[in-house]
Amino acid sequence: MKSELTNGSSITNKVALLLIEGARLPVRKRNTDDWIEGEIVAKRAGENGEQEFYIHYIDYNKRLDEWVLDDQLDVSKIKLPQTKNSRPVSPTAMLTTLNKCNRKRKIEDSNGYSSSHSASSDTDESPIVPPTPIGPPSTGSLNQNQSTYDGLTRIKNVQQIEMGRARMTPWYFSPYPQELCNLPVIYICEFCLKCLKSKQCLLRHTTKCKLYHPPGNEIYRKNNISVFEIDGRKNKSYAQNLCLLAKLFLDHKTLYYDTDPFLFYVMTEYDAHGLHMVGYFSKEKESSEDYNVACILTLPCHQKKGYGRLLIEFSYLLSQVEGKLGSPEKPLSDLGLLSYRSYWSNAVLEALIQYLDSPGENPPSITILELCDRLCMKKEDVISTLQHLNLIHYYKGQYIISLNNDIIDQHRKSMVRRKVRIDEKYLQWQPKDWSKRGKW
Repeated sequence: MKSELTNGSSITNKVALLLIEGARLPVRKRNTDDWIEGEIVAKRAGENGEQEFYIHYIDYNKRLDEWVLDDQLDVSKIKLPQTKNSRPVSPTAMLTTLNKCNRKRKIEDSNGYSSSHSASSDTDESPIVPPTPIGPPSTGSLNQNQSTYDGLTRIKNVQQIEMGRARMTPWYFSPYPQELCNLPVIYICEFCLKCLKSKQCLLRHTTKCKLYHPPGNEIYRKNNISVFEIDGRKNKSYAQNLCLLAKLFLDHKTLYYDTDPFLFYVMTEYDAHGLHMVGYFSKEKESSEDYNVACILTLPCHQKKGYGRLLIEFSYLLSQVEGKLGSPEKPLSDLGLLSYRSYWSNAVLEALIQYLDSPGENPPSITILELCDRLCMKKEDVISTLQHLNLIHYYKGQYIISLNNDIIDQHRKSMVRRKVRIDEKYLQWQPKDWSKRGKW
């Protein structure tokens, strides 16, 4: 048995005891040669009897987490987790301690740790090693927010889903039934979003499913793009299935079953077989902060097509009809922040260029509040966008907005590439006063 820690070698029994939940070490990402610091979240026995480790890469989004084999771990640089009053322990010191302990007790690893005393322990009366409790690990980064976050949800539980003509790999945990999570693929009806366990079950279901579009009211249609408004109370089953599907690709989503206080706006694409979902956003019926979006998602198979921006633009169109200033719930995810920042930048630049082109005083004057009213955006979103674009400056005792020709030309080129936009003339929708309980 090897006693040293070597990179790329097989994991010995002693070293395997160091690979506990919460330990950090360099990990080689699957199908790459990149070594990135990762944290062990869980471990299991693989199909071929090999030990597998679920790794969260430090400073990377959780959608990149994956199961890896022991030959992808650089155990020579392992950092063991620290408890509240403990000092850092080196792997060499830990191995020395394990060697001493092995003289007194024998430790076996079979679905948890069980310990049996040797004959010398009768006189030494060393304490019995308790079995490892089953449940979420209590070490590593999970210690910081364990009271609000269940450790079991850190691990992806669905391998793949098939929806229509697309097969997608989920990014995060979603509380689908356990019997479905054990399958290699979960099949989802693209119209009612019901989950099924096999292709044959899906084919039988399609002969009975009478939906060819999302339930609810179609409030927008232009060319092949439609938007349906779905009440979470009137269409509870569909809304719950939608939330389960969305949780596969949204890390911070916590709503699964209590859908009554929410409205869902599902965007679809039409073809000869029906209206297929490409994305959605939800909003509260009564929002104390006037949020116009609670969750927003474009399905991965329809990303990079401009649907995310269309959903954001549509949410602000609804705010305009309501006569309110809207803003999405914070914090935004990394991809959500990119999408909103792109939309806000284009919207602010488009409004400013229109002010420049309009006849009147030269140079034209505009206030932040006027921009907010024109764009139906909250003041903090407008200010953060101007700062991000580096357009706002302090000059001679007042704030000014400066635009140069390069920014204007770049914006106009980007707008030429946008072939699909929301047209408010095709919106058939009237806001409701949800403060009256009879509307529910």
